[in-house]
Amino acid sequence: MEQDVKFDLIVTIVNKGHCSKVLDASLEAGAEGGTFIHGRGSGVHEKAKLFSFTIEPEKEILLTLVPKALTEKVLEAIVKAGDLNEPGKGIAFVLDVEKTTGINHPVRSGKDTGQNE
Repeated sequence: MEQDVKFDLIVTIVNKGHCSKVLDASLEAGAEGGTFIHGRGSGVHEKAKLFSFTIEPEKEILLTLVPKALTEKVLEAIVKAGDLNEPGKGIAFVLDVEKTTGINHPVRSGKDTGQNE
């Protein structure tokens, strides 16, 4: 099915246990879903020690595919819900999606949600 709606992928990385509230906020902002992936941090400030053993904190990664017209609204909701402007809370970034396949339902565009394209 050919889609004329253009998409962005919002990638959000937060500490374990915080992904559900980020997903809920993105859904309220107009996203239609998301995919969780579990991971482990390896950044310079990520490693803690307990009895001389290095502990690498577990992370949750949320992948959210959204129509470009909704990207800013959904990203703002994610940043707010995850407190991503606070150090150590996580990060989010947006990737341009060149092509999609497998989306077999009508996709709401920004026009459908009151957003301008």
